Amino acid sequence: MAETRQSDGLLTLLRGKEAALHRFDVRRDPDLLDALLNDGFHEIGRSGREYGKQSIIASLLQESADDAPEIRSQDYRLTLLADNVALLNYRSAHLHADGRVENHALRASIWKKTNGVWRLAHHQGTPTDRFPVA
Repeated sequence: MAETRQSDGLLTLLRGKEAALHRFDVRRDPDLLDALLNDGFHEIGRSGREYGKQSIIASLLQESADDAPEIRSQDYRLTLLADNVALLNYRSAHLHADGRVENHALRASIWKKTNGVWRLAHHQGTPTDRFPVA
């Protein structure tokens, strides 16, 4: 029972960190991005493009508030791979100001705990069929 509570607590923590990366104010703050992303961060985006830590930060800093959709995420699942490594899976979609919902994706993030801090080490987005967005 204690293990489930610990996993539930870790799911809540990592879900919060992941969702923070979806917020425009965080995506525009290089210090927050640096704190959330592991130094060896690697991403394979929904587009198929690959990014390292510096290239994803540079890309996010170029986003415009007018063009940035609201990122909705749901159906989070956590798998502990080791005491200090966790896999977070979820679904996401972009909600635009005009009500359009697009770019549905399955997401996988690997979070690593180093010096007591969980930071995102790897992220991948895979296009998927539309699903009802909560």
